Amino acid sequence: MLKTLLGEIREYKKVTLMTPLFTALEVVMEVLIPYVTAWIIDRGINAGNMKAVILYGGLMVIMAFLSLYFGTQAGKNAAMAATGFSKNVRDDMFKKIQTYSFSNIDKYSTAGLVTRMTTDVTNLQNAFQMIIRIAVRPPLMLIISVFMCFVISPDLSTIFLVAVGILAVFLSFITMNAMKAFSQVFSKYDDLNASVQENVSAIRVVKAFVREDYENEKFTKAAGNLKGMFVKAESLVALNNPAMMLVVYGCIIALSWFGAQHVVSGSITTGNLTSMFSYVMSILMSLMMLSMVFVMITMSSAAVKRVSEVLNEEPDLKNPENPIEEVKDGSIDFDHVSFAYKSGTGDYVLNDIDLHIHSGETIGILGPTGSGKSTFVSLISRLYDVSEGSVKVGGVDVRDYDMEALRDQVSVVLQKNVLFSGTILDNLRWGNENATDEECIEACKLACADEFIEQMPDKYNTHIEQGGTNVSGGQRQRLCIARALMKKPKVLVLDDSTSAVDTATDAKIRKAFREKIPGTTKLIISQRISSIEDADRIIVMYRGTISGFDTPQRLLETNEIYKQVYETQVNGGGDFDKPE
Repeated sequence: MLKTLLGEIREYKKVTLMTPLFTALEVVMEVLIPYVTAWIIDRGINAGNMKAVILYGGLMVIMAFLSLYFGTQAGKNAAMAATGFSKNVRDDMFKKIQTYSFSNIDKYSTAGLVTRMTTDVTNLQNAFQMIIRIAVRPPLMLIISVFMCFVISPDLSTIFLVAVGILAVFLSFITMNAMKAFSQVFSKYDDLNASVQENVSAIRVVKAFVREDYENEKFTKAAGNLKGMFVKAESLVALNNPAMMLVVYGCIIALSWFGAQHVVSGSITTGNLTSMFSYVMSILMSLMMLSMVFVMITMSSAAVKRVSEVLNEEPDLKNPENPIEEVKDGSIDFDHVSFAYKSGTGDYVLNDIDLHIHSGETIGILGPTGSGKSTFVSLISRLYDVSEGSVKVGGVDVRDYDMEALRDQVSVVLQKNVLFSGTILDNLRWGNENATDEECIEACKLACADEFIEQMPDKYNTHIEQGGTNVSGGQRQRLCIARALMKKPKVLVLDDSTSAVDTATDAKIRKAFREKIPGTTKLIISQRISSIEDADRIIVMYRGTISGFDTPQRLLETNEIYKQVYETQVNGGGDFDKPE
């Protein structure tokens, strides 16, 4: 995990290395100042030598300015290194997520990925900055201060060794228990983010059903759980200061008692004892900062694991060594295909699918909810890999294609229509970033989207809000179809993509497809018989299997499921999911 994250430093290696260097120089200056103070007292004030006071005083001023300069440079370099590190981590996480297959994404919730890229990375940034600066300063200050104390009086310095040993035991106990608590805290962050995301994205539904109080209660519960876990974790961490203060102030009392005896006996001067008290305060500050470092490392340890999981996750779908770049035609072959979302479980959602579709055919796909229709078409563009058998497009196994080339030629309009913030033209050019305005207009005419676009004040430059919230469901569907057509694909898959379109417009779209793109293989998933009754052939799916695959006329004669749905819809407007 640490190796993965250290690789994210990259171009910020120089400032990362300069930070501890400047910090070390700052510490050296600060630690030497009390030693010079002892000279001022013993060689200047006690000896009545003003020249010595001025000389050593001037030296102290120079050392103070040098300490200030080194400290400023350390802070500047630490900030650059930490923010650059977090930028690289977020950038690489986002790029890695873009390579994930659907099965990879299924392992993480959306809220969980958001938490990892925001809260977790922020914790890593703070920990990284603390490690390269503050984690260098306290140990160095502690070691040098203890060394200087030994130089002044080895006998009195043994007090510090005992104190540090006792404190180490306290910190180890606290850190081990706090790490477990903070691991649970981040899982509660996921729940909180999930609650916010779900509520905001579905705010219209919440208001339509007057469920604000319920959502408030749910969020309050999630926030309360997070608060409870944080209190538990922070309560453990809060033991740091009392333990440290007990040990350090014990040192001060012991030093005062035994130091006074050494001054009386003449084995140590007043100046040296004064400087030892300064070093005690330096040791106190070092231990305080070390406790802060322990807290931050404890908090970030869970974040390290969660971020590394995302960066180290290997995409389930990869290009072959020598991928095929060109799709010959739109023919589709399923050769005894079975598929399970969790590999090796045998829990198949598609079972032994064997069928062959000719290039240029229009294929309707009908079946009840949960029969595997969307999964079936997802295998064609290799959004998932088959568990058994093979899927071929243009006579070639989809696993042998370059995935980008395949998906450019197998254009899918998914069941959930998504538009992005930007103009209508911006959204259309997701299908072809180099498309001209004329090509965009032509695609919209095929999808019957030009009808409402021309009525908008800014026409094709009309701004679309995030998620397409400022257009209707039917308008959103038609824009998504037009976007898919921009690729000029050999296979076009419409996954229930005209469900919000009126039947007259639906018919116009199908007519345009027949006349304008006859060479494109079209797969149309629909619950409406009217949307697929003029298809060349229709696939009837039931519980992950093919119940029938034939022309609409022959299915009426041979397939009881199709016949029942046809008669119910034509006579009573029913569908699969309506109970008899």
